[in-house]
Amino acid sequence: MLGLGGVIVVVVLGLLVAGIKVLNEYQRGVVLTFGHYTGTKGPGLIYVIPVVQQMMRVDLRTVVMDVPPQDVISRDNVSVKVNAVLYFRVVDPAKAVLQVAEYYEATSQLAQTTLRSVLGQHELDDMLTERDALNRDLQAILDKATDAWGIKISNVEIKHVDLDESMIRAIARQAEAERVRRAKIIHAEGEQQAAEKLKEAAHELAQEPQALQLRYLQTLIDVAGEKNSTIIFPLPMDLIAPLLKRLNRDS
Repeated sequence: MLGLGGVIVVVVLGLLVAGIKVLNEYQRGVVLTFGHYTGTKGPGLIYVIPVVQQMMRVDLRTVVMDVPPQDVISRDNVSVKVNAVLYFRVVDPAKAVLQVAEYYEATSQLAQTTLRSVLGQHELDDMLTERDALNRDLQAILDKATDAWGIKISNVEIKHVDLDESMIRAIARQAEAERVRRAKIIHAEGEQQAAEKLKEAAHELAQEPQALQLRYLQTLIDVAGEKNSTIIFPLPMDLIAPLLKRLNRDS
């Protein structure tokens, strides 16, 4: 059996061994001595005085956080559900431990409220087409708010904007109407260009009577080549005009 001295030696050795800590490359240890912050240690092998000191591990790796779907009412009074993904990491372990109780939970709640607040200031079209700009706004606001906690927001991405069925049908009708409008405009522009070309051609033919006759003969060839059972020959007005004049004189 061990004597008193042996017991003391065992206790001392146990305390010495208990104070040995190993921190990975991506970890830091925030050390409190009698409740007071006395430094940040790591990575590698460190020693914490048992009973006297307390160490809290902080992970410095980037954390991927899913922001749950949030009910958002856009500026044009459309109700949607929006969720996002948040990328952040701890850059100041001391602040992450001393300035906020649970930095992960605090960041999550802040991201949810900020998502509702920022998107509520924009219209539905902005949420669907201007996501990059909205992502940058969210990232800047969250990064500024979490700076006091020693947290760096590296990126924010809006994942989904969920609409109800009636709104989806309304957007589909709007898109269809826009396609019809563009088709009509293109058709009208084509008719306008064709009319301008016909006007130019008519002007050129009017200046050259021989060209008009050649065009007339070409039209007859085209009609005859279609193998029609009935062929109607249009007569140029310059051939009919003398006959009409003679008939008028005779009458």
